[in-house]
Amino acid sequence: MGKVFWLLIRRLLMSSPFLSEGSILVGFLDPLSNSDLVSRLVELNVTGISMELVPRIKRAQSMDALSSQATVAGYKAVLLAANHLPKFLPMFTTAAGTIRPAKALILGAGVAGLQAIATARRLGEIVEAFDVRPAVKEQVESLGASFLESEEEVTAEGEGGYAKELTEDQHHKELELIGDALADTDIVITTAQIPGREAPVLITEDMVKTMKYGSVIVDLASESGGNCELSKAGETVLAHGVQILGPSNLPTSIPVHSSQMYSKKLSP
Repeated sequence: MGKVFWLLIRRLLMSSPFLSEGSILVGFLDPLSNSDLVSRLVELNVTGISMELVPRIKRAQSMDALSSQATVAGYKAVLLAANHLPKFLPMFTTAAGTIRPAKALILGAGVAGLQAIATARRLGEIVEAFDVRPAVKEQVESLGASFLESEEEVTAEGEGGYAKELTEDQHHKELELIGDALADTDIVITTAQIPGREAPVLITEDMVKTMKYGSVIVDLASESGGNCELSKAGETVLAHGVQILGPSNLPTSIPVHSSQMYSKKLSP
């Protein structure tokens, strides 16, 4: 009888000595953009169950491991940004004067984005958020953030509540809207991803040049190409006075609760 393996860190698979013929592998396998891994599983006759492909429907909610891990990532992204930002986040009124609160911009209001909004608000930041799905505006505003929108609506909502790829004209309008907001922003958290495709570029190098010195960008999509043109997966890049973080696998930085939530989804 084949063994069953549950995993979180996909990169360990290619050299794993534990996989054997007939095994069953459950985890975030990303088969749509990871052909080498798929070929390896076929070669070993291993059955792969990819948790990020669990449909976002009510019946499958108890197995939605992707959302639980995105919650961890959104929370931790704000803490990372706060650690790198050379200023306070909340407003302070002191004998030395009033310190204005930091401003945050969250790009993408999925699970990670909404958690980032909630965490930033708890830390006292002024928060704006943008998403190509107008349906999330109410959720954004319920968390105390303002929803960034233009006079001409940019909409791209796909099946299952996910965002879909924009047309070239829509993407241009999207960049203009984001660019106008960046100049007065201290922290940017980007979370926009499209299943099976590279992450859309939402922040170009020219846009980074307009940001305030000392600002911080945390690109949660860096492993799938990046929402910022300058981000690199697993690295921190300093460009034009802006720190650009491309963290990898953030849930492992909060192992107790990320493991607790992940195991709950694997064995509901």
